[in-house]
Amino acid sequence: MTWQTLAEARDEALGCTKCRLAGGRTQVVWMDGNPDSPLMFVGEAPGFHEDRQGLPFVGAAGQLLDTMLRSIGLDRSRCTICNVIKCRPPGNRDPMPDEIEACRPFLEAQLRFIRPRVIVTLGNFATRFILAKQVSISRVRGQRFEIEIPREEGQGRGRGPLVTVIPTFHPAAVLHGGGNASPAFKALQDDFRLIASVLAEPPAPDEPEPATEETAEQEALF
Repeated sequence: MTWQTLAEARDEALGCTKCRLAGGRTQVVWMDGNPDSPLMFVGEAPGFHEDRQGLPFVGAAGQLLDTMLRSIGLDRSRCTICNVIKCRPPGNRDPMPDEIEACRPFLEAQLRFIRPRVIVTLGNFATRFILAKQVSISRVRGQRFEIEIPREEGQGRGRGPLVTVIPTFHPAAVLHGGGNASPAFKALQDDFRLIASVLAEPPAPDEPEPATEETAEQEALF
């Protein structure tokens, strides 16, 4: 599916009826924050409060996320926040595979148009989606991975930009597991310090486009 702008993708998402979740939602939860930021957080799915307000991470988990952002000198105006799926599953159950696939084009559009330099995946579902691997968050959290985001049409040939992915625990899981007194909270703090460290690194230069045969012949003349 090809959209010319992020706004076009958003407009289609707001009226999407591709899966069963459309029938039970209050509204589509598209995104929050600053799309010009180099930092993107990707969660699992909207919950009760998100479904009512139309914004991701506005409940208790969102309050913890805001606290962690402040701990590294950031707030929502300096990152982008979204979810793998844009509608609340009933009873906050796990997303089903066909629901994730139905929403896939929208998250992929967010990644391509926003082109973050660092993606923080919150929990298992987001981590598996972004890394395209059936991994466990407890095994990969706090590590750095590099992935390539495909280019949009008209952005030239060659490899897309490389993005650093840092998986960490979902704030809701930290709250359910004991909150501030839990080992998961300490791990979350460590992971946010890593996020700040990676953001402080100079951006990697874009890879040059491969020379065409015609370009190579022209260069050989000089």
